[in-house]
Amino acid sequence: MADRSGPAPVPPSVFGIEGAWLPVTTGESGAFVFRSADTAGYAKCVPAVDAADLAAERDRIAWLDGRGIPGPRVLDWRDGDAGACLVTSAVHGVPADQLPPEDLRRAWGGIADAVRRLHELPVRDCPFRRSLDDMVARARDVVARGAVHPEFLPDEQQHTPPAELLAAVTREAPRRRAQEAADTVVCHGDLCLPNIVLDPEALTVSGFIDLGRLGQADRHADLALLLASARETWPNEARARAADTAFAARYGTTLDHDRLRFYLHLDPLTWG
Repeated sequence: MADRSGPAPVPPSVFGIEGAWLPVTTGESGAFVFRSADTAGYAKCVPAVDAADLAAERDRIAWLDGRGIPGPRVLDWRDGDAGACLVTSAVHGVPADQLPPEDLRRAWGGIADAVRRLHELPVRDCPFRRSLDDMVARARDVVARGAVHPEFLPDEQQHTPPAELLAAVTREAPRRRAQEAADTVVCHGDLCLPNIVLDPEALTVSGFIDLGRLGQADRHADLALLLASARETWPNEARARAADTAFAARYGTTLDHDRLRFYLHLDPLTWG
């Protein structure tokens, strides 16, 4: 997600959350993120207009906690006229995108195992949806507002009008909807390397973070983002293709490359 310039951060203390907090980053939606001075937790604070979205993220974190999938825990929640603030435990380790290629290669099998375990959670037990229809509706809204971030698009699409990109996705949606119905799993929703935290020594998965889009979806929606983001680490296309093959074998699936491409084209239209 892109950084956002704007008003000064609203600190957790405004919401009655005690302790020393250090600003980390500002999100494009108006969220301000802080890390506790003892590094044990994070606080995400948003203006009132975004409080419902943050509450939805809180509910997803709480739901996933205790289901055998590593990630943050909800420690505190406050809302009021100033907005809302969510405090979660820290997931200690290194984001996977910060690893050199050789270390990512060593961690790759464990990442595949962790993603498979997430996707194997019983869909019927998950109350959250991230369906294709939901994402297309979100894309329509982002495109209509002229809020698409060109830098999020694949290189070959960055000079194409977003309305044309949306039209192409919409034409393909009926076929993908049928595939989704047959292959729905509990998806992370933004499964890129920065959202997978690894133990820097063992190179095992410490947890998944940024769970605001977790929900029922086609598994390829997750796999498309993961494999594409990993391509930024692999040194060349041959290594990337070999990594895709190794991931699919370890995860236990046959990759549908047309479906991967579809979700890779849809996702950038939904951020804005």
